[in-house]
Amino acid sequence: MELADRAVGFLLTFTSLSIFTYYTFWVIILPFVDSDNFIHNYFLPQEYAILIPVCAGVVLLSLLCIFIGLVLLKSKKKKA
Repeated sequence: MELADRAVGFLLTFTSLSIFTYYTFWVIILPFVDSDNFIHNYFLPQEYAILIPVCAGVVLLSLLCIFIGLVLLKSKKKKA
């Protein structure tokens, strides 16, 4: 089981670092590169740099509120 846990941990770490590196390059470095450079073909337009994290945050916050609501409803039923 320890090997599986290490593999999952490595996969999550690698995925997180890849996303962080991609997003950092996209938001911080890419605006200083000429727009006709070939590197722009590998990235979405700049407006998505704000839109994607905002949408992900809204979805995450919504799911968190639903989870808390369900837990509160279950605990209320358990007391009654």
